[in-house]
Amino acid sequence: MPRATEIAPGLFIAAQLKADDVAQLKEEGFRTIINNRPDGEESGQPAAAIIRDEAKHHDIDYVHQPVATSAIAAKDVAEFERHVAAAAKPVLAHCRSGTRTYLMWAAGQALKGKDTAALVAEAATKGYDLKSLPALVERVKAG
Repeated sequence: MPRATEIAPGLFIAAQLKADDVAQLKEEGFRTIINNRPDGEESGQPAAAIIRDEAKHHDIDYVHQPVATSAIAAKDVAEFERHVAAAAKPVLAHCRSGTRTYLMWAAGQALKGKDTAALVAEAATKGYDLKSLPALVERVKAG
């Protein structure tokens, strides 16, 4: 199973899940999975429906919010924030590597006034490169 990294209280991110990871997530106490990866993004990637069905089998809530990194918009950031706020905690949100999901969360924080440089530095301590965050925030603000 990919490593889960806590980026905010009750919110963890990870790389792509496989169907057999879901049972372990249940054992670890996760109550919601948010998938930010579009189906068919990469060969060999499990379809969202497969992970959704496995989550349902293990009584874990599942949300599929597919987003391409290059197309993240204000509506995507707001939708991600709504999903996280409404979700049973703890939440595991994932994409291919975890970076796109982290970027959406960090963009929401920056739009609320948190310093982008501090967000980038904090992400680096957790093994994530968010150097594109300032440009993303500007793009999101511009609409």
